This record gives sequence, structure tokens and C-alpha cells, in this order.
Amino acid sequence: MAPPIPHLAVRGSDGSSLLCGPPSCQESSEFKRDELPGKHMVFSSDGSLFGWCNGTQVSVVKVPSGELVKSFDLPKATALQFSPLNTILATWQQYTKAQDNPQEDANLQLWNLQTGSLVKAFYQKKITGWCPSWADDENIAVRNVNNELHFFENNKFETIANKLHLQKVSEFVLSSGPQPNKIAAYVPGNKGCPSFVRLYQYPNFGGPTAALANKSFFKADKVTMLWNTKATAVLVTASTDVDKTGASYYGQQTLHYVATNGESAIVQLPKNGPIYDVCWSPNSTEFCVVYGFMPAKATIFNHKCESVFDFGTGPRNAAFYSPHGHILVLAGFGTLRGQMEVWDVKKYKQVSKPQAEDTTHFSWCPDGEHVMTATCSPRLRVSNGYKIWHYTGTVLYKHEMPSNRELWEVLWQPFPTGTFPEKPVKYQALPSELGSTEAKPAQAYRPPALRNKPPTASSKLHEVEPAQNMKPGAAGEKQVSKEALKKQKRREAKKAAKQDGKSDEAPPPVTDPAPTVPATETTGDPETDKKIRNLKKKLKAIDELKEQQVAGKVMQKNQLEKIQKEAQLLKELDDLELGV
Repeated sequence: MAPPIPHLAVRGSDGSSLLCGPPSCQESSEFKRDELPGKHMVFSSDGSLFGWCNGTQVSVVKVPSGELVKSFDLPKATALQFSPLNTILATWQQYTKAQDNPQEDANLQLWNLQTGSLVKAFYQKKITGWCPSWADDENIAVRNVNNELHFFENNKFETIANKLHLQKVSEFVLSSGPQPNKIAAYVPGNKGCPSFVRLYQYPNFGGPTAALANKSFFKADKVTMLWNTKATAVLVTASTDVDKTGASYYGQQTLHYVATNGESAIVQLPKNGPIYDVCWSPNSTEFCVVYGFMPAKATIFNHKCESVFDFGTGPRNAAFYSPHGHILVLAGFGTLRGQMEVWDVKKYKQVSKPQAEDTTHFSWCPDGEHVMTATCSPRLRVSNGYKIWHYTGTVLYKHEMPSNRELWEVLWQPFPTGTFPEKPVKYQALPSELGSTEAKPAQAYRPPALRNKPPTASSKLHEVEPAQNMKPGAAGEKQVSKEALKKQKRREAKKAAKQDGKSDEAPPPVTDPAPTVPATETTGDPETDKKIRNLKKKLKAIDELKEQQVAGKVMQKNQLEKIQKEAQLLKELDDLELGV
């Protein structure tokens, strides 16, 4: 049986519509376009239902038949969400108070989708975290009420089945997947006390040893928590609004790994600067981080927080795994020019490098073959529209909004895991009338005084670092650790000893040669020779610090400052040796 064709929901100033997915992307004949400007739209988690509100009512239809399931007279509704098994529809509207009615009606409402009756209504002033979080089987639902987590079982919202008492808990994330359900809770620090994240397994909340894991840290005005799909670990990005050192406009960020087996660690990032994006691979054993001052680095880490592959540096601030986890897109959107790098993460080979300028939204199609980029208002009010691409860089469909119209949102219809089979990665771009948009090599800014002169090492604006497998001497070679190199040298030494008839003698111990700076002849000036020797000592010390940093040692501020001076010291050494 052929897999289904994903639909695409489009919402804008000219109404809401459903399109039949790639490659044709024509409006669905089963769904009549709603001409009223939509306020919100959402698919159910399995993609079988589609709901939207248009300022008059809330409607829910079946996909792809377009059959009306229920409609609700809720003209003020501005947010919708389906429960995982489509039992409940949650709606939210702005909380208001009137002089004649100081206690306004409850603005968070839960509706039974089969009967259309109101199950429960709550007061929810802020839209942030407005919707209850359900387990995949709807066994439990969780709400944060006055810095306390309330748990409801089997959609019985009249009775609180359990509570998690943590002083001033501000955020939580419920894991996906089968029971037992796990929850990550964040408590911000105050008065010199650190912030912390704790992991629990429902319903074991009592006692000092109830937590599965605990991670505390300073410098955290806010956090984002991300469970992997198997619910075995959480990635916590802790952020401060202001960087007191003045090094970054974005504040300071640190990345922490917390596992349900009690293990926790801070993820050591080799380049200083902001953390732009963090995402788990669907296999739950690896994650990708985009970080560092521009040009930013991107690295894949394993569950031990060890670097698996380094993509080097580039103009990027986001990462997106395909639904099957076999392709990774690194992209630079927002203030960057929309350059995308598509990688086969099984072979660590680059597939394509398309460019989509002015992109404000990106998402993978559930089939793992297509992606969508869009330019939406209010982020950008000009050049609104969207494109459907094949991951090899070919544009298959393009829609541009008229100048007097705005595009607000574009959504793919989701599908249960396993609906679409994983296909081998293609490297040849698919044919298309719209062609492809290969990113042009970026030209670094050069001052007018240097534009008619050949470029020199000192005139580079940024040091661009290639991907791990594209570095000189790494082509076609498998990256191996220092320990593996030592073992390989020992094996070769034993083999040579046997060939020489000296197998009874132990081979001499093999040690890594200390990093050295190439020696040069004396200049004839004792003072200059002394300066050269001092520079070489400093460079040798920096090499040792860099090795310690790669090995995972946390560097002090003065050590990081020494490492940053390496390029300056090398230039001074070159100048002295050349007699400049």
C-alpha cells in the first residue's frame, strides 16, 4: 500500500486552506477555503483532524475528507490544541476583566470532541504554557498552577489526582512515549541559591530520594528543556538575559545533559559565544548543537557528551533533523542570508547547499523527502510566500503572496511514526522547472585600502574552519582518537619486532610527541633569538591547553585568553623570523 500524501495548511490574510502535498501542492477539493482571516490553526498529533478559529467560530474537520466533526461558537478563541488521542479539544482566549464582572469567565476550556460538551474550564491568564500537557496515552495531564504542578488522570479534571510540590517551580516538560511517564521540572534560583532541574517518574514524588536526577547551576534567568523521544535524557539550555562580561549581545548560555539514570554533565563547547539551537536526533542517542560567535560551529555529540562529528564553522543558527534522523539541515535564518547545508549523517557527507533568503520558518515534511521554507508576517511583511523543496536543493513548488496580502502560518500535516519508510539518501538534484538556488560563496568585507592587493593571512575577517572530514589530510580517512593511534602504533611495533626476530622483547613504549613549533636558524641577533624562544614557549603552552580543552577539561578565564592570543603570537613569530 502506497504511503499517504501529506497535506499543507496555509493561513493568511486571505483565509485558511488545505493543500495536497508535494509535488503538486494544489488546493484540496474536499476542503472549502475559509475566506475569513484565521486566528489560529492546528493538526491533531496523528494528522487525522484539522482545527482552526476565524474570529467567529472554532471548526474541526477530518483530513483528508473535509467532513465536519464539530463546531463551537467561540468568537474570541485565539489558540487551539488537540489531546494526543483526539478526545479533548483545548481552546484559549484572552483573559479580561470587566467592571460589572470582576471575575471574568474561565478562559481555558476543555471540550469533549465526541459530544461537544464542556468538560472543564480553568483560569489561565498567560498564553505561555496555556495548554495542559498530556501523556501519549492520555493517562495523565499536567498543569502548572501557582508554581505547583497539578496532575489529572484519565481526563477527569474535576479531581486533582496528584501534586508535585517544589518551591516556585516555574517550568516543566512531560516526556513522550509509553508509561511510566517522566517529568522534568525547573526551579529558578534566588538569593545566592542555584537554579536546578529535577527529573521525576510519575507518581513517585514523595521523599528526598524520589527524584531520578538533579542538576543545579548558576547563571540561569530562564531555561529550555528538551526530552529525547525515548525519554531517557533531557537537554537543558540555561540562559541569562545579560552577559555581564560584555562579550555577547545575547547574554550567556550553557548546555546541560541530565539523564534518568542519575547522570548529569555540562556539555563542553569548544567555541565561545551564544548557543543558537539544540536538537535531538530521532534515535535519541545523539544531539546537534549550533553555537559560538559567527561564523558559528555545529557539532554532533553522543549520550556521553563526547564530540561525534564537527561540521566546522559557517553562517548558521539552526539545525533540523529529518523525521527518520538520516539527514540533518544546518541553516542560517533570520538576520542571516538563508544558507542551508544538507548532510547525510550516516556517511557525514554533504548532500546539497541551497539558499532560501528571508526565511522565517522551516520544517520537514513527514515523508523525510521534502522541506518547506516560508516568509511570514509579522516577522517580515514583504515578500511573503513559501517554497517546497526536495532536500537535494531543487525547488518543486513556489507560491508568492500578492503585495496586498500577508502569509501568517504554514503547517505540515503530521503522521504517526513509521507511516513513511526511510529511503536511501540521494545526492543528485531532482529535475524541476523552478531549478535550484545554490548558495554563492560569501565574500568577506575588505577595506578599500586592501581591495587591489592580494589577500594575506592577517587580512582575513574570519577564520573559516571546514568540516571534520574536509580538513587537510582527512579526506577519505576515518577520524580516530589518540588512544586508538597509540594502540595502532603498539601493534605496528610488535609486528616489526617479530619480523626482526625480537618478539621476545617488549616493544618500547610509544608516547605522543609533544607539540612543537618548527625550529628556525638563529637570526644573528641575540635579542631577537631570545624573543623567538619566548614566543615558542608560549605557543607550546597554548598547544598543551588546547589538548586539555579537547579532552574535556574546563578552562579558566585566563587560560581561554591565552588560547585566543595564539594567532597574534604566531604572527609575531613569523615577523621576527622573517626579519620584518
